[in-house]
Amino acid sequence: MPLTRKQIPSPNYSSRGGAGVRLIVIHTAEGARTIEELGNFFASTSSQVSSHCGADDKVNTVGEYVKRNNKAWTAANANPVAVQLELCGFASWTKSTWHNEHQKMLENCAKWIAEEAAKFGIPITKLSPAQAQGSGRGVCQHKDLGSWGGGHHDCGSGFPMDDVLKMAKNYAGGGGGGEDYMNPPAWLWDWLEWYECTSRENSERPAGVPNDIPQWAWDYQKEVHNIAKRKGMTPSERDWIDWRVQGSKPEDRPDGAPETIPEFWWVDNDYVLKFDNPNLDTASAPRG
Repeated sequence: MPLTRKQIPSPNYSSRGGAGVRLIVIHTAEGARTIEELGNFFASTSSQVSSHCGADDKVNTVGEYVKRNNKAWTAANANPVAVQLELCGFASWTKSTWHNEHQKMLENCAKWIAEEAAKFGIPITKLSPAQAQGSGRGVCQHKDLGSWGGGHHDCGSGFPMDDVLKMAKNYAGGGGGGEDYMNPPAWLWDWLEWYECTSRENSERPAGVPNDIPQWAWDYQKEVHNIAKRKGMTPSERDWIDWRVQGSKPEDRPDGAPETIPEFWWVDNDYVLKFDNPNLDTASAPRG
């Protein structure tokens, strides 16, 4: 479900001047405890500061102060190339405080990262200070920008950056956050069937499957593949090969055989035929 973006416009913004966005930057507000408080601060022209969005503990909601195509004023020289989020928290908070008292804020942060990464084509990758201040594309904290970004220390040493990025990757993959390996999204099974049981034509790729398959899904695919190969073939493939050996009568075609037979099934079929008939020329055998 996309984030609800509560509009609290700030007048404190300017053009990016043609610069492309390469950084997703996380800040802590160090004062405001709600997105509304933060929005009131950004709404004052005298503050001369803003951010694109802010997050508190409201479920699936962020405040939006500056549209992402404009430059917000919160990280000095980094502003032209950054899209930025203020967390309504403090750099002094410990990891346990973040998780035990503000998990919803972390989830909002992760969802926001996923949405911005998709919008700008930025990888959900944690950048080192050198990468953030150089030409890297990814996600960083304000402190990673050093003096180039204003010399700040947020979000602090206790901020669970790795956990947030893990959630963001899962959200980007279409899951519900958390450990998607244990609770996979529905698209995984459609993708696995397409990947394992067809010739993988892009025109037949299931709707809803993300363009970039997250690593946990590839781990799933590998495990499923290995389990199937412990007996050499899946039951559907064995039924299909037996059916072909028995004459391929259309009315007896196995229910588990896909409409488009994957190439490796044909290879396995040829192996079985050659095993039973060593002199058989499988290259000239009909496929259907």
